[in-house]
Amino acid sequence: MPSVPSLASTVQQRLADALSAALPEAGPADPLLRRSDRADFQANGILAIAKKLKGNPRELATQLVAAIPANDVLKEIEVSGPGFLNITITDKAITETLAARAADDRLGVPYAENAGTTVIDYAQPNVAKEMHVGHLRSAVIGDAMVRILEFEGEKVVRRHHIGDWGTQFGMLIQYLMEHPHELDHKSGEVSGAEAISLLNRVYKSSRVLFDSDEEFKARARNRVVALQAGDKETLALWQRFVDESKIYFYSVFNKLDMEIHDPDVVGESGYNDMLEETCRILEETGVAVRSDGALCVFFDDVKGPDGNPTPLIVKKSNGGYGYAATDLSAIRDRVGNLGADTLVYVVDARQSLHFKMVFETARRAGWLTDKVKTAQLAFGTVLGKDGKPFKTREGETVRLEDLLDEAVERATAVVREKAEKVGLSEEEIIENGRYVGIGAVKYADLSTSAARDYKFDLDQMVSLNGDTSVYLQYAYARIQSILRKAGDAKPSAHAELELAPAERALGLHLDRFAEVLSEVATAYEPHKLAAYLYQLASHLTTFYDQCPVLKAETPAMVENRLFLCDLTGRTLHQGMELLGIRTPERL
Repeated sequence: MPSVPSLASTVQQRLADALSAALPEAGPADPLLRRSDRADFQANGILAIAKKLKGNPRELATQLVAAIPANDVLKEIEVSGPGFLNITITDKAITETLAARAADDRLGVPYAENAGTTVIDYAQPNVAKEMHVGHLRSAVIGDAMVRILEFEGEKVVRRHHIGDWGTQFGMLIQYLMEHPHELDHKSGEVSGAEAISLLNRVYKSSRVLFDSDEEFKARARNRVVALQAGDKETLALWQRFVDESKIYFYSVFNKLDMEIHDPDVVGESGYNDMLEETCRILEETGVAVRSDGALCVFFDDVKGPDGNPTPLIVKKSNGGYGYAATDLSAIRDRVGNLGADTLVYVVDARQSLHFKMVFETARRAGWLTDKVKTAQLAFGTVLGKDGKPFKTREGETVRLEDLLDEAVERATAVVREKAEKVGLSEEEIIENGRYVGIGAVKYADLSTSAARDYKFDLDQMVSLNGDTSVYLQYAYARIQSILRKAGDAKPSAHAELELAPAERALGLHLDRFAEVLSEVATAYEPHKLAAYLYQLASHLTTFYDQCPVLKAETPAMVENRLFLCDLTGRTLHQGMELLGIRTPERL
């Protein structure tokens, strides 16, 4: 089904046509239409046209209004101030546009048939280490952007650039060689909890030995050399750590209600075969130069506190490769082999300088051309209630699993309080508790602009009031309750009916869904979708308070209001799904 033109685009076209007819000497002109508090829309484009034609803007505005023929979209156009146009839409146009959206499974959101390929790098935990609160944002923001971009029609390739290579593996592998049963499982099916428990034990034991036994330290360092040289026995043990870690990672992502596919997990090691060639090309083309034995790339605008240039180190003086070599090799692979025309990195804002230098280096080397766009979706820090980086009382980093478990526990208590009134079974209470708890954590993250830090406050997150996912989930559940109670009355649009102010406000907001999604996908700003959904739920609350649905005055009004409820429910459900949040039918 073709996409449904929004009311804004319809009005924009009518005004543009009238401008061409009334003021042909102005040439192609933009009416500069925007939403307004004083009417449904305001157009300010006349001011620029008047300046161009050296005319009186108010007179030209009046001339324009006179040129607009009577129609069933524009109810009233008022010239205000120096030449602004305040535009009110007919109720009929609002209802008919919404009916067209409701008839489409995609709610009128266009699907780009020939969109490009975006590789999005997100959710990047480290092998043999526990995931902590710092891993939350990349996973949640990245997952939402993947969903939104795919819904818009973009071909998305996911990449989870896990930390699976480095000198620490020498210590771990050597320890496992000398204590071969430390990663053995008690039973066939291994849980994430058991996997991380075994990994933690090996990590702590090997660290103690490494710090206290010089001979073990020497063997561990030799093991790093064997790993990098591709020794089969060493690689097999390294693979055990990777596989064990994946069991744990997948259990945490499953708790987060996120799908991670094994082929999309391409860690640092996935680019090992390309590193030497990457460095050779950079040096041969003069993009990188030797400095104190290291292979470096310099930038005029990147200097340290002492005023000296701070380079991007591609290869260290000892022959080891820096992170830059891996990241540059990944760009070569993603553009050359995966055919990406957009690269998105969902990484901590503190890595912004590193990625700025990496992108610039790749452009100098010709691996990024003008046809390839790069974006760092940089995110801020998760803070505690005190506004400081989130830590446990003992000052340690908060384990991600503990955080999610507590959120589900708090949410289940909130759901249980209302369960009797709704008639939920124990099974439904537990399931809804999980949806509400995980949704609360995701929404708190996604409703904040990614670049900003935010406070992790579970009490606020699971509150039924305010800008929380629970408020949106209850709005959706309330709609489903109304639809169940409607009996024989069915949702049906009645374009002949006049709309009450609360119905108009809800309808105009519903019409913006496609427009908002397009903005979110273009600018990688999922918080704008969260804001739209919160405003939608708020409009619904006002509508519900002011406009009786099942007790409306006539059967046609009942059907029309059920129609508004149903379309609001579908829009909430679709929007929340794009944020990775479930909407229970009963809550």
